[in-house]
Amino acid sequence: MPNRLPLDVPGLEEEFERVEIRRSSRRKKTVSAEIVGDVLVVSIPERLSRAEEHEWVTLMAARMAQRKKKDRLNASGELETKARELGDRYVDGVRATDIAWVPTQRSRWGSCSPDDGTIRLSLELTKYPGWVRDYVIVHELAHLVVPDHSDAFWAIVDRYPLTERARGFLIAKGMEEGV
Repeated sequence: MPNRLPLDVPGLEEEFERVEIRRSSRRKKTVSAEIVGDVLVVSIPERLSRAEEHEWVTLMAARMAQRKKKDRLNASGELETKARELGDRYVDGVRATDIAWVPTQRSRWGSCSPDDGTIRLSLELTKYPGWVRDYVIVHELAHLVVPDHSDAFWAIVDRYPLTERARGFLIAKGMEEGV
């Protein structure tokens, strides 16, 4: 029978009604998690101590909450709408073929693949003001036109009126070069 514990990870109470921990003697090394309704189900090896269990549940709860947030943000269509608006206003109507939030970008705020027109934005950006997010979107859209950081590229990016302010904000966060 699954072990039921209340979720005691700060800030995640809204994401999951409760956490179920399933210990398995067949599971030797791996830990997995899935969301079933509003319940987070974490499957762990039976041999783990309570302290290790708590560490894994905390980690998996944070990961799954981030995934839920990303899914909510991607499903809303707001990002695509915002990218279209910014592309029309500042980048001569350029469109990304796909734009999405990703939790896996740790060293960059955004990335662009000019060959296929995709843009990926770090989920961390959702913590910052909208004008900073807008700058990163404009920056990545400009890469669809000019793939490098040449003067021609910066001429496009600088059409966004808060470029200098947003760059300063990101530098203060320690990662402007990661755009």
